[in-house]
Amino acid sequence: MNRTLLGLRIANLALLILFPIAWFAPLLRAALLPIFGMDEISVITGLQSLWDTDAGLALLVTFLAIFAPYSKTIGLALLHWNLLSPKTLPVLEILGKLAMADVFLIALYIVIAKGAGHVTIETAWGLYLFTGCILTQVLISWKSKPVA
Repeated sequence: MNRTLLGLRIANLALLILFPIAWFAPLLRAALLPIFGMDEISVITGLQSLWDTDAGLALLVTFLAIFAPYSKTIGLALLHWNLLSPKTLPVLEILGKLAMADVFLIALYIVIAKGAGHVTIETAWGLYLFTGCILTQVLISWKSKPVA
């Protein structure tokens, strides 16, 4: 077996474990005033809050943050074991781009909230883990393209 393919397989399978960790890890800490303590917000706690207020947005974020990246990871695993046609790679790449949109939304939220005045926002390690998972997935997808 090609060493590159083995490395791609291992890295992709690691994402099957790392993505769920990233969903529960704190993305950021937020507080109206820092003297009252800061609440940690993860993908999952953010989704729970969204379901209470805006189901449409919650569906969109669920798709972007959970369904798209995990589907792409599973698709790449199937592709690496020749259980999925290489013709599906463009669809998998679209799923990856949609997952990057979620990272952009989180970053936009942080910028907007910081400009609000009395709100304190700190990024947490889960944001870097989630972003790293998405970027690793983009690299794996790029390296998985069949040579013409």
